[in-house]
Amino acid sequence: MLWTTFVMALRQLRRNKVRTALTSLGILIGVAAVISMVSIGRSATHSVESDLSSLGQNLLFVVPGSHGNGPPGPAKPFTQADVNAVINLPGVANVAPMASQGAVAIRGEETTQTVVQGSTNELFVMMRWSLAEGRMFTEGEQIAGANVCLLGQTVRSELFGAQSPLGRDVRVGALTCRVVGLLSPRGQSTFGQDQDNFILVPLATYQRRLQGSRDISMIFVSGAAGVDTSNVKSALEGLFRQRRHIREGADDDFTVRDMREVASMLSSISAVLTGFLAAIAGVSLLVGGIGIMNIMLVSVTARTREIGIRLAIGALARDVLLQFLVEAMVLSGVGGLVGIVLGLLVSWGAAAALKVDLVIDAPVVFGAFVFSGFIGIVFGFFPARRAAKMKPIDALRHE
Repeated sequence: MLWTTFVMALRQLRRNKVRTALTSLGILIGVAAVISMVSIGRSATHSVESDLSSLGQNLLFVVPGSHGNGPPGPAKPFTQADVNAVINLPGVANVAPMASQGAVAIRGEETTQTVVQGSTNELFVMMRWSLAEGRMFTEGEQIAGANVCLLGQTVRSELFGAQSPLGRDVRVGALTCRVVGLLSPRGQSTFGQDQDNFILVPLATYQRRLQGSRDISMIFVSGAAGVDTSNVKSALEGLFRQRRHIREGADDDFTVRDMREVASMLSSISAVLTGFLAAIAGVSLLVGGIGIMNIMLVSVTARTREIGIRLAIGALARDVLLQFLVEAMVLSGVGGLVGIVLGLLVSWGAAAALKVDLVIDAPVVFGAFVFSGFIGIVFGFFPARRAAKMKPIDALRHE
């Protein structure tokens, strides 16, 4: 009985293919929108989490200035004494001071805008950097502030093309440095930042030749394995409040960030935005359902005599109800299936354009299809019930 009703519904829908396609269009767009919005959001979230996890799970950083209601004006920078004090904190594995500024790198007639950073070899360990060519700084070069540097792949490409930069000189401001290493490519971050566009020099070199002071603008800290970074963060806050002579109750003039907290915050924001976009896309499913109801009402009116004949020759009201419900479900089901294909294609294209790994959430895909079928039942019930309640004699009189 159900199979016969299904075949009859397909036959009826095939009679007017254009109307069937247009009726399913709303459901198709709704399902495609939900799947693509959620997939793109999940892909972006996964990319952010991957970028942050590549920096290590136990990473923290300290910068001068408060992001809250701290004291007005520029905050006092850090010093090497501050770095030495951090090294002695319990639970700290590595510490890497850093100072940086924008600069123009020059090699012969080639120039490029980049960022020059001064730091130590500990930064390699904490940032999980690797070398494509050459070596890191020697201990003597770091202590003496030697005129050596390492290049990111973007700087290498702009200044040297495909050639090896090892042993060549690069000028940055008042500093001419010998290239001793080339970092492996890291590509763009999720936020579109080029992670290969920088030049790294020993901190002492940067301070003496470029900055003209021994100020430190950021301190990276990695917690030891198995140590809760929240404890390390509390220890850092206590240390810097003491060293910067901040009275009890006064606001900090520095900020300590735990990368786990940053990752959690970004993931939460991304999840909220993804849910919001999916809810907006879901509205189009409701619009598609209304479209199905309107077309089915028109179909009931156009087929009134057919309905009257079926009822007159012995069909039950539930048979008529079931036929129109099946037609509505087929309309929404076909729209849902095509919408899944379209949504996956859009998601793939968007992920490729954003250069992130595509993440497909199978429960969301399945849920969107099931919901499209539910929409067909809900919005197809009223027209089906209207057809089933017709009186045979009145339906036969209809012209």
